[in-house]
Amino acid sequence: MADYELAQINIARFRLPADHVANRDFMDALDAVNAIAEASEGFVWRLVGEGNDATDVAVNDDPHVIANMSVWRDVDALAAFVYRNPEHLAIMRRRKEWFEHIAVFQALWWVPVGHRPTVADGVARIDLLAANGPTAEAFTFKYPFAAPDGTPALRVQDECA
Repeated sequence: MADYELAQINIARFRLPADHVANRDFMDALDAVNAIAEASEGFVWRLVGEGNDATDVAVNDDPHVIANMSVWRDVDALAAFVYRNPEHLAIMRRRKEWFEHIAVFQALWWVPVGHRPTVADGVARIDLLAANGPTAEAFTFKYPFAAPDGTPALRVQDECA
């Protein structure tokens, strides 16, 4: 059994307030996509706020910024959901309709089994990735790092390129 699991955060900034009609398709898809994630092989945990999603969890002082955080068994399990699930892909393909461009919006890192990171932990990892590029402390799908216990990080760059 592995000693580490993969944590991930991705942040986004709505172009318009979350409750604006222009964001309805995104907001309406959250429950279904989150249910698919939870049923996916390798899923461990996801951040949830007052509702069934994390759109109300503060990331910073900007009310338009939202975060999605989760923990997975490994890079391949997360990549299978992110890049091979049709429902998730359909939403990802439309992200420019709802969200502004953020240069570094996602980070991956290893956590001890059972650890649940905070949004502040995740934002710090994004900041590390932005400052230093991919390292063992914060990396990307394209440039993954092995877990501290030696569990290999599978390269999924074909899906990320």
